[in-house]
Amino acid sequence: MAEIYPFRAYRYDTNRVALKDVLTQPYDKITPEMQERYYTASPYNLIAIEKGKTAPGDTPGAVSASTGSASSNASAVSANNVYTRAAAKLEEWIAAKILVQDGAPTIYIYAQDYLVPGMQTRRTRIGFIALGRVEDYSAGVVFPHERTLSAPKADRIELLRHTRAQTGQLFMLYDDASRKIEHWLEEIARTKQPIEMRDEFDVLHRLWPVSDADAIGRIGSAMAALKLVIADGHHRYETALNFRNENRVKAAAKGGKSEPDSSSAPAGDKNAAYEFAMMTFINTHSKGLTILPTHRLVRNLEGFDFEQFRKGVASYFDWYSYPFRDAEERAASYAEFRRDFEGSNHGRRGVGVYSGMANVGANAFYLFLLRRDVDLEQLLPDLSEGQRGLDVVLLHRVMLEKGLGITAEAVEAEKFISYEREMEKAIAAVDRGEAQMACLLKPVRVEQVTEIALGGGVLPQKSTDFYPKLLSGETIYTIERQ
Repeated sequence: MAEIYPFRAYRYDTNRVALKDVLTQPYDKITPEMQERYYTASPYNLIAIEKGKTAPGDTPGAVSASTGSASSNASAVSANNVYTRAAAKLEEWIAAKILVQDGAPTIYIYAQDYLVPGMQTRRTRIGFIALGRVEDYSAGVVFPHERTLSAPKADRIELLRHTRAQTGQLFMLYDDASRKIEHWLEEIARTKQPIEMRDEFDVLHRLWPVSDADAIGRIGSAMAALKLVIADGHHRYETALNFRNENRVKAAAKGGKSEPDSSSAPAGDKNAAYEFAMMTFINTHSKGLTILPTHRLVRNLEGFDFEQFRKGVASYFDWYSYPFRDAEERAASYAEFRRDFEGSNHGRRGVGVYSGMANVGANAFYLFLLRRDVDLEQLLPDLSEGQRGLDVVLLHRVMLEKGLGITAEAVEAEKFISYEREMEKAIAAVDRGEAQMACLLKPVRVEQVTEIALGGGVLPQKSTDFYPKLLSGETIYTIERQ
Protein backbone atom coordinates (compact mmCIF):
# COMPACT_ATOMS: atom_id res chain seq x y z
CA MET A 1 0.00 0.00 0.00
CA ALA A 2 2.54 2.62 1.13
CA GLU A 3 5.39 3.19 -1.34
CA ILE A 4 8.57 4.57 0.18
CA TYR A 5 11.86 5.31 -1.56
CA PRO A 6 15.34 6.58 -0.67
CA PHE A 7 16.47 9.92 -2.06
CA ARG A 8 19.55 12.12 -2.27
CA ALA A 9 18.80 14.81 0.26
CA TYR A 10 20.51 18.13 0.51
CA ARG A 11 21.83 18.66 4.03
CA TYR A 12 23.74 21.40 5.78
CA ASP A 13 27.51 20.91 5.75
CA THR A 14 28.30 20.73 9.48
CA ASN A 15 31.88 21.76 8.73
CA ARG A 16 30.52 25.13 7.59
CA VAL A 17 27.60 25.72 9.99
CA ALA A 18 26.33 24.48 13.33
CA LEU A 19 22.95 22.79 12.98
CA LYS A 20 21.61 24.55 16.08
CA ASP A 21 22.09 27.84 14.23
CA VAL A 22 20.36 26.91 10.98
CA LEU A 23 17.49 24.44 11.57
CA THR A 24 14.00 25.63 12.54
CA GLN A 25 10.74 24.41 13.97
CA PRO A 26 7.97 23.75 11.39
CA TYR A 27 6.72 26.90 9.65
CA ASP A 28 3.32 26.90 11.37
CA LYS A 29 4.93 26.85 14.82
CA ILE A 30 7.24 29.79 14.17
CA THR A 31 6.15 32.90 16.07
CA PRO A 32 7.34 36.41 15.08
CA GLU A 33 9.77 36.29 18.01
CA MET A 34 11.15 32.94 16.84
CA GLN A 35 11.44 34.25 13.29
CA GLU A 36 13.57 37.17 14.49
CA ARG A 37 15.73 34.88 16.60
CA TYR A 38 16.32 32.51 13.69
CA TYR A 39 17.31 35.38 11.41
CA THR A 40 19.94 36.58 13.87
CA ALA A 41 21.31 33.08 14.56
CA SER A 42 23.00 32.66 11.18
CA PRO A 43 22.92 34.12 7.65
CA TYR A 44 22.28 30.54 6.54
CA ASN A 45 19.35 29.85 8.86
CA LEU A 46 16.57 28.03 7.04
CA ILE A 47 14.08 30.70 8.12
CA ALA A 48 14.94 32.67 4.97
CA ILE A 49 13.43 29.81 2.98
CA GLU A 50 10.93 28.25 5.38
CA LYS A 51 9.20 31.46 6.50
CA GLY A 52 10.89 34.55 5.14
CA LYS A 53 10.11 38.13 6.09
CA THR A 54 7.93 40.30 3.93
CA ALA A 55 9.37 43.64 2.84
CA PRO A 56 7.94 46.97 1.67
CA GLY A 57 7.34 46.92 -2.06
CA ASP A 58 7.03 43.14 -2.32
CA THR A 59 5.32 42.07 -5.54
CA PRO A 60 2.74 39.25 -5.79
CA GLY A 61 4.86 37.24 -8.22
CA ALA A 62 2.54 34.23 -8.12
CA VAL A 63 3.47 31.34 -10.36
CA SER A 64 0.78 30.22 -12.76
CA ALA A 65 -0.48 26.76 -11.93
CA SER A 66 -0.80 25.73 -15.55
CA THR A 67 2.36 27.16 -17.08
CA GLY A 68 4.82 27.68 -14.25
CA SER A 69 5.42 31.21 -15.50
CA ALA A 70 5.02 34.35 -13.44
CA SER A 71 1.61 35.98 -13.34
CA SER A 72 0.83 38.94 -15.58
CA ASN A 73 1.14 41.55 -12.84
CA ALA A 74 4.71 40.58 -11.95
CA SER A 75 7.13 38.92 -14.31
CA ALA A 76 9.54 36.22 -13.14
CA VAL A 77 12.39 38.69 -13.55
CA SER A 78 10.87 41.63 -11.69
CA ALA A 79 9.02 39.76 -8.96
CA ASN A 80 10.54 40.23 -5.53
CA ASN A 81 8.87 38.64 -2.50
CA VAL A 82 9.35 36.00 0.17
CA TYR A 83 8.99 33.22 -2.41
CA THR A 84 11.47 34.56 -4.97
CA ARG A 85 13.94 35.38 -2.20
CA ALA A 86 13.55 31.85 -0.79
CA ALA A 87 14.30 30.34 -4.19
CA ALA A 88 17.34 32.57 -4.60
CA LYS A 89 18.67 31.66 -1.15
CA LEU A 90 18.33 27.96 -1.89
CA GLU A 91 20.28 28.32 -5.14
CA GLU A 92 22.89 30.49 -3.42
CA TRP A 93 23.48 28.04 -0.57
CA ILE A 94 23.71 25.07 -2.93
CA ALA A 95 26.19 26.91 -5.13
CA ALA A 96 28.24 27.88 -2.07
CA LYS A 97 28.08 24.28 -0.81
CA ILE A 98 26.45 25.31 2.43
CA LEU A 99 23.90 22.69 1.40
CA VAL A 100 25.45 19.53 0.00
CA GLN A 101 23.65 16.68 -1.70
CA ASP A 102 24.24 13.12 -0.53
CA GLY A 103 25.97 10.98 -3.12
CA ALA A 104 23.71 7.92 -3.00
CA PRO A 105 19.97 7.31 -2.52
CA THR A 106 19.47 7.27 1.24
CA ILE A 107 16.89 6.97 3.98
CA TYR A 108 17.53 8.79 7.25
CA ILE A 109 16.87 7.30 10.67
CA TYR A 110 15.60 10.12 12.85
CA ALA A 111 15.38 9.95 16.66
CA GLN A 112 14.31 12.58 19.17
CA ASP A 113 15.13 12.38 22.88
CA TYR A 114 12.92 14.66 24.94
CA LEU A 115 11.31 15.41 28.27
CA VAL A 116 7.50 15.30 28.15
CA PRO A 117 6.25 18.83 28.97
CA GLY A 118 4.79 19.06 32.46
CA MET A 119 6.27 15.71 33.45
CA GLN A 120 9.63 14.33 34.49
CA THR A 121 9.39 11.55 31.92
CA ARG A 122 12.07 11.24 29.25
CA ARG A 123 11.23 9.44 26.02
CA THR A 124 12.85 8.59 22.69
CA ARG A 125 10.84 8.59 19.48
CA ILE A 126 12.48 6.93 16.49
CA GLY A 127 11.39 6.79 12.87
CA PHE A 128 12.88 7.35 9.44
CA ILE A 129 12.79 9.96 6.68
CA ALA A 130 12.16 8.83 3.11
CA LEU A 131 10.13 9.76 0.08
CA GLY A 132 6.53 8.58 0.08
CA ARG A 133 4.31 8.46 -2.97
CA VAL A 134 1.72 11.24 -2.91
CA GLU A 135 -1.65 9.49 -3.06
CA ASP A 136 -5.17 10.82 -3.46
CA TYR A 137 -7.18 10.19 -0.30
CA SER A 138 -9.60 8.13 -2.39
CA ALA A 139 -6.83 5.57 -3.02
CA GLY A 140 -7.14 4.38 0.59
CA VAL A 141 -3.43 4.62 1.36
CA VAL A 142 -3.06 8.00 3.07
CA PHE A 143 -5.67 9.22 5.54
CA PRO A 144 -6.07 12.72 7.06
CA HIS A 145 -7.38 13.27 10.58
CA GLU A 146 -8.26 16.95 10.28
CA ARG A 147 -9.57 19.42 7.73
CA THR A 148 -7.32 22.01 6.12
CA LEU A 149 -7.63 25.75 5.58
CA SER A 150 -7.08 27.53 2.29
CA ALA A 151 -4.66 30.27 3.42
CA PRO A 152 -1.81 28.02 4.63
CA LYS A 153 -2.08 25.91 1.47
CA ALA A 154 -1.91 29.00 -0.74
CA ASP A 155 1.26 30.09 1.06
CA ARG A 156 2.94 26.68 0.94
CA ILE A 157 2.20 26.06 -2.74
CA GLU A 158 3.68 29.42 -3.72
CA LEU A 159 6.83 28.50 -1.84
CA LEU A 160 6.94 25.06 -3.47
CA ARG A 161 6.33 26.46 -6.95
CA HIS A 162 9.25 28.85 -6.59
CA THR A 163 11.79 26.71 -4.76
CA ARG A 164 10.69 23.30 -6.07
CA ALA A 165 11.97 21.98 -2.76
CA GLN A 166 10.50 20.53 0.41
CA THR A 167 12.29 21.66 3.55
CA GLY A 168 9.83 20.42 6.20
CA GLN A 169 8.79 16.92 7.13
CA LEU A 170 5.37 15.36 6.75
CA PHE A 171 4.73 13.35 9.93
CA MET A 172 3.14 10.05 8.93
CA LEU A 173 1.91 7.29 11.25
CA TYR A 174 2.01 3.60 10.36
CA ASP A 175 0.69 0.65 12.38
CA ASP A 176 3.25 -2.05 13.20
CA ALA A 177 2.30 -3.80 16.44
CA SER A 178 5.34 -6.09 16.19
CA ARG A 179 7.62 -3.01 16.11
CA LYS A 180 9.91 -4.88 13.73
CA ILE A 181 10.68 -1.79 11.65
CA GLU A 182 11.60 0.15 14.79
CA HIS A 183 13.84 -2.71 15.93
CA TRP A 184 15.65 -2.63 12.57
CA LEU A 185 16.11 1.14 12.89
CA GLU A 186 17.49 0.76 16.41
CA GLU A 187 19.87 -2.01 15.31
CA ILE A 188 21.25 0.12 12.48
CA ALA A 189 21.55 3.18 14.73
CA ARG A 190 23.67 1.24 17.23
CA THR A 191 26.30 0.64 14.54
CA LYS A 192 26.70 4.25 13.43
CA GLN A 193 27.59 7.60 14.94
CA PRO A 194 24.67 10.04 14.62
CA ILE A 195 24.61 13.66 13.54
CA GLU A 196 23.25 15.50 16.59
CA MET A 197 21.82 18.83 17.65
CA ARG A 198 19.78 20.11 20.60
CA ASP A 199 16.99 22.57 19.85
CA GLU A 200 15.55 25.48 21.83
CA PHE A 201 13.11 23.15 23.62
CA ASP A 202 15.95 20.92 24.86
CA VAL A 203 15.04 18.15 22.41
CA LEU A 204 18.03 16.15 21.20
CA HIS A 205 17.68 15.38 17.47
CA ARG A 206 19.80 12.58 16.02
CA LEU A 207 20.13 11.59 12.36
CA TRP A 208 21.69 8.48 10.78
CA PRO A 209 21.94 8.42 6.96
CA VAL A 210 21.49 4.85 5.63
CA SER A 211 22.38 4.07 2.01
CA ASP A 212 22.68 0.29 2.34
CA ALA A 213 20.38 -1.10 -0.38
CA ASP A 214 19.52 -4.27 1.55
CA ALA A 215 18.44 -2.34 4.65
CA ILE A 216 16.42 0.11 2.56
CA GLY A 217 14.75 -2.72 0.66
CA ARG A 218 13.84 -4.56 3.85
CA ILE A 219 12.19 -1.47 5.33
CA GLY A 220 10.44 -0.65 2.05
CA SER A 221 9.02 -4.16 1.78
CA ALA A 222 7.70 -4.03 5.35
CA MET A 223 6.04 -0.65 4.71
CA ALA A 224 4.39 -1.81 1.48
CA ALA A 225 1.56 -3.55 3.33
CA LEU A 226 0.72 -0.58 5.55
CA LYS A 227 -1.60 2.40 5.43
CA LEU A 228 -0.55 5.87 6.53
CA VAL A 229 -2.30 8.44 8.72
CA ILE A 230 -1.13 12.06 8.64
CA ALA A 231 -0.15 13.13 12.15
CA ASP A 232 1.25 16.58 11.30
CA GLY A 233 1.48 18.35 7.97
CA HIS A 234 -2.03 18.17 6.49
CA HIS A 235 -1.60 21.49 4.68
CA ARG A 236 1.77 20.48 3.27
CA TYR A 237 0.44 17.08 2.17
CA GLU A 238 -2.45 18.64 0.28
CA THR A 239 -0.02 21.19 -1.14
CA ALA A 240 2.09 18.29 -2.44
CA LEU A 241 -1.07 16.79 -3.97
CA ASN A 242 -1.95 20.06 -5.72
CA PHE A 243 1.63 20.52 -6.88
CA ARG A 244 1.67 16.99 -8.27
CA ASN A 245 -1.54 17.65 -10.19
CA GLU A 246 -0.21 20.92 -11.62
CA ASN A 247 2.89 19.16 -12.88
CA ARG A 248 0.85 16.34 -14.36
CA VAL A 249 -1.07 18.95 -16.38
CA LYS A 250 2.17 20.53 -17.61
CA ALA A 251 3.59 17.11 -18.51
CA ALA A 252 0.42 16.24 -20.41
CA ALA A 253 0.52 19.57 -22.27
CA LYS A 254 4.12 18.96 -23.32
CA GLY A 255 3.05 15.58 -24.62
CA GLY A 256 0.34 17.16 -26.75
CA LYS A 257 -2.52 16.12 -24.48
CA SER A 258 -5.16 18.54 -23.26
CA GLU A 259 -6.54 18.21 -19.75
CA PRO A 260 -9.55 20.24 -18.55
CA ASP A 261 -8.21 20.62 -15.01
CA SER A 262 -5.45 19.38 -12.74
CA SER A 263 -7.61 16.91 -10.83
CA SER A 264 -8.24 14.87 -13.97
CA ALA A 265 -4.65 14.83 -15.21
CA PRO A 266 -3.25 11.33 -15.81
CA ALA A 267 -0.37 10.06 -13.76
CA GLY A 268 2.05 10.09 -16.68
CA ASP A 269 5.55 9.31 -15.40
CA LYS A 270 4.87 7.59 -12.09
CA ASN A 271 8.49 8.06 -11.08
CA ALA A 272 8.57 11.81 -11.69
CA ALA A 273 10.02 13.67 -8.72
CA TYR A 274 6.78 15.61 -8.15
CA GLU A 275 4.92 12.34 -7.52
CA PHE A 276 6.66 12.08 -4.13
CA ALA A 277 6.94 14.03 -0.91
CA MET A 278 9.47 13.93 1.92
CA MET A 279 7.98 12.17 4.95
CA THR A 280 9.00 11.00 8.41
CA PHE A 281 7.42 7.67 9.31
CA ILE A 282 6.62 6.88 12.97
CA ASN A 283 5.00 3.75 14.38
CA THR A 284 1.72 4.22 16.26
CA HIS A 285 3.06 1.65 18.75
CA SER A 286 6.25 3.61 19.40
CA LYS A 287 6.96 3.96 23.12
CA GLY A 288 8.20 7.47 22.38
CA LEU A 289 4.98 8.72 20.78
CA THR A 290 3.43 11.61 22.75
CA ILE A 291 0.26 13.59 22.04
CA LEU A 292 -0.33 16.70 24.12
CA PRO A 293 -3.73 18.30 24.67
CA THR A 294 -4.61 21.76 23.42
CA HIS A 295 -6.77 23.64 25.91
CA ARG A 296 -9.45 26.17 24.93
CA LEU A 297 -9.88 29.70 26.20
CA VAL A 298 -13.28 31.41 26.02
CA ARG A 299 -12.90 35.12 25.25
CA ASN A 300 -14.98 38.18 24.40
CA LEU A 301 -18.34 36.52 25.01
CA GLU A 302 -20.87 39.26 25.70
CA GLY A 303 -22.88 38.74 28.89
CA PHE A 304 -20.79 35.78 30.02
CA ASP A 305 -22.10 34.41 33.32
CA PHE A 306 -20.43 31.33 34.76
CA GLU A 307 -23.37 30.41 36.97
CA GLN A 308 -25.71 30.59 33.99
CA PHE A 309 -23.32 28.46 31.96
CA ARG A 310 -23.15 25.85 34.69
CA LYS A 311 -26.93 25.62 34.85
CA GLY A 312 -27.08 25.43 31.06
CA VAL A 313 -25.06 22.22 30.91
CA ALA A 314 -26.47 20.61 34.07
CA SER A 315 -28.58 18.15 32.07
CA TYR A 316 -25.41 16.85 30.40
CA PHE A 317 -22.73 17.12 33.09
CA ASP A 318 -22.33 16.60 36.81
CA TRP A 319 -19.90 19.10 38.26
CA TYR A 320 -17.49 19.08 41.18
CA SER A 321 -15.75 22.17 42.56
CA TYR A 322 -12.32 22.63 44.16
CA PRO A 323 -12.61 26.05 45.84
CA PHE A 324 -9.86 28.15 47.40
CA ARG A 325 -9.56 31.47 49.19
CA ASP A 326 -5.82 32.14 49.18
CA ALA A 327 -2.58 31.01 47.60
CA GLU A 328 -2.06 28.15 50.03
CA GLU A 329 -5.56 26.77 49.50
CA ARG A 330 -5.21 27.31 45.76
CA ALA A 331 -2.15 25.05 45.55
CA ALA A 332 -3.93 22.28 47.48
CA SER A 333 -7.14 22.63 45.44
CA TYR A 334 -5.23 22.60 42.16
CA ALA A 335 -3.34 19.45 43.17
CA GLU A 336 -6.60 17.73 44.13
CA PHE A 337 -8.24 18.88 40.89
CA ARG A 338 -5.32 17.60 38.75
CA ARG A 339 -5.39 14.25 40.52
CA ASP A 340 -9.10 13.79 39.86
CA PHE A 341 -8.95 15.30 36.36
CA GLU A 342 -6.17 12.96 35.27
CA GLY A 343 -7.69 9.92 37.03
CA SER A 344 -10.20 7.45 35.68
CA ASN A 345 -13.26 8.98 37.39
CA HIS A 346 -14.77 5.48 37.33
CA GLY A 347 -14.82 5.44 33.56
CA ARG A 348 -16.60 8.77 33.18
CA ARG A 349 -15.35 11.33 30.70
CA GLY A 350 -14.90 14.94 31.65
CA VAL A 351 -13.61 18.43 30.98
CA GLY A 352 -11.78 20.66 33.43
CA VAL A 353 -12.93 24.27 33.79
CA TYR A 354 -11.48 27.35 35.46
CA SER A 355 -13.25 30.70 35.44
CA GLY A 356 -11.67 32.80 38.16
CA MET A 357 -14.37 34.52 40.21
CA ALA A 358 -17.23 32.08 39.70
CA ASN A 359 -20.16 34.07 41.10
CA VAL A 360 -20.36 31.81 44.16
CA GLY A 361 -18.12 33.80 46.47
CA ALA A 362 -14.90 31.91 45.88
CA ASN A 363 -12.43 31.03 43.18
CA ALA A 364 -12.51 27.39 42.17
CA PHE A 365 -11.40 24.75 39.71
CA TYR A 366 -14.20 22.61 38.30
CA LEU A 367 -14.47 19.11 36.92
CA PHE A 368 -17.46 18.52 34.64
CA LEU A 369 -18.18 14.79 34.17
CA LEU A 370 -20.57 13.47 31.54
CA ARG A 371 -23.76 12.21 33.14
CA ARG A 372 -24.35 8.48 32.83
CA ASP A 373 -27.86 9.00 31.46
CA VAL A 374 -26.74 11.08 28.46
CA ASP A 375 -27.25 9.25 25.16
CA LEU A 376 -24.53 10.66 22.89
CA GLU A 377 -25.72 8.68 19.89
CA GLN A 378 -29.06 10.44 20.11
CA LEU A 379 -27.52 13.79 21.03
CA LEU A 380 -24.86 13.74 18.26
CA PRO A 381 -26.33 11.52 15.50
CA ASP A 382 -24.17 13.12 12.78
CA LEU A 383 -20.94 11.84 14.33
CA SER A 384 -19.37 8.39 14.32
CA GLU A 385 -18.94 6.40 17.50
CA GLY A 386 -15.22 7.19 17.45
CA GLN A 387 -15.84 10.92 17.13
CA ARG A 388 -18.39 10.85 19.96
CA GLY A 389 -15.70 9.23 22.11
CA LEU A 390 -13.52 12.37 22.02
CA ASP A 391 -13.50 14.70 25.02
CA VAL A 392 -12.86 17.62 22.67
CA VAL A 393 -16.13 16.80 20.92
CA LEU A 394 -17.93 16.87 24.27
CA LEU A 395 -16.43 20.29 24.85
CA HIS A 396 -17.28 21.77 21.45
CA ARG A 397 -20.60 20.15 20.62
CA VAL A 398 -22.14 19.98 24.09
CA MET A 399 -20.45 22.32 26.56
CA LEU A 400 -19.62 25.28 24.30
CA GLU A 401 -22.47 24.96 21.82
CA LYS A 402 -25.32 24.14 24.19
CA GLY A 403 -23.96 25.88 27.27
CA LEU A 404 -22.64 29.08 25.69
CA GLY A 405 -24.12 29.15 22.18
CA ILE A 406 -20.69 29.08 20.53
CA THR A 407 -21.28 27.44 17.14
CA ALA A 408 -18.84 25.42 15.06
CA GLU A 409 -18.59 28.38 12.66
CA ALA A 410 -17.61 30.71 15.52
CA VAL A 411 -15.00 28.21 16.70
CA GLU A 412 -13.51 27.94 13.21
CA ALA A 413 -13.35 31.73 12.97
CA GLU A 414 -11.71 31.81 16.43
CA LYS A 415 -14.24 34.51 17.31
CA PHE A 416 -14.69 33.48 20.93
CA ILE A 417 -12.12 30.67 21.25
CA SER A 418 -8.34 30.68 21.38
CA TYR A 419 -5.88 27.91 22.17
CA GLU A 420 -3.17 27.20 24.72
CA ARG A 421 -1.08 24.05 25.02
CA GLU A 422 0.04 24.42 28.64
CA MET A 423 -2.60 24.08 31.36
CA GLU A 424 -0.94 26.55 33.71
CA LYS A 425 -0.76 29.19 30.98
CA ALA A 426 -4.44 28.69 30.18
CA ILE A 427 -5.33 29.20 33.85
CA ALA A 428 -3.04 32.23 34.07
CA ALA A 429 -4.80 33.83 31.08
CA VAL A 430 -8.05 33.75 33.08
CA ASP A 431 -6.35 35.21 36.15
CA ARG A 432 -4.97 38.08 34.05
CA GLY A 433 -8.43 38.80 32.66
CA GLU A 434 -7.42 37.84 29.12
CA ALA A 435 -9.99 35.03 29.02
CA GLN A 436 -13.34 34.43 30.69
CA MET A 437 -12.95 30.68 31.09
CA ALA A 438 -10.33 28.00 30.51
CA CYS A 439 -11.54 24.61 29.26
CA LEU A 440 -8.97 21.95 30.09
CA LEU A 441 -8.64 18.70 28.16
CA LYS A 442 -6.87 15.38 28.41
CA PRO A 443 -4.78 14.35 25.39
CA VAL A 444 -6.35 12.38 22.57
CA ARG A 445 -5.03 8.81 22.30
CA VAL A 446 -3.27 7.78 19.11
CA GLU A 447 -5.72 4.86 18.78
CA GLN A 448 -8.56 7.37 18.60
CA VAL A 449 -6.77 9.37 15.90
CA THR A 450 -6.12 6.37 13.67
CA GLU A 451 -9.54 4.77 14.22
CA ILE A 452 -11.34 7.94 13.19
CA ALA A 453 -9.00 8.68 10.27
CA LEU A 454 -9.12 5.15 8.83
CA GLY A 455 -12.91 5.27 9.16
CA GLY A 456 -13.01 8.36 6.95
CA GLY A 457 -13.68 10.86 9.73
CA VAL A 458 -11.83 13.86 11.11
CA LEU A 459 -11.18 15.32 14.53
CA PRO A 460 -11.98 18.91 15.49
CA GLN A 461 -9.28 21.44 14.61
CA LYS A 462 -6.37 21.54 17.06
CA SER A 463 -7.31 18.26 18.73
CA THR A 464 -3.84 16.74 18.50
CA ASP A 465 -0.40 18.12 19.31
CA PHE A 466 2.23 15.52 18.51
CA TYR A 467 5.33 16.35 20.52
CA PRO A 468 8.11 17.08 19.77
CA LYS A 469 7.89 18.62 16.31
CA LEU A 470 10.02 17.41 13.41
CA LEU A 471 12.66 19.99 12.60
CA SER A 472 12.73 21.63 9.19
CA GLY A 473 16.01 21.47 7.33
CA GLU A 474 17.27 18.14 8.67
CA THR A 475 16.94 16.94 5.09
CA ILE A 476 15.78 18.85 1.99
CA TYR A 477 14.12 17.26 -1.03
CA THR A 478 14.81 19.18 -4.23
CA ILE A 479 12.36 18.08 -6.87
CA GLU A 480 14.49 18.91 -9.93
CA ARG A 481 17.82 17.59 -8.66
CA GLN A 482 17.26 13.89 -8.04
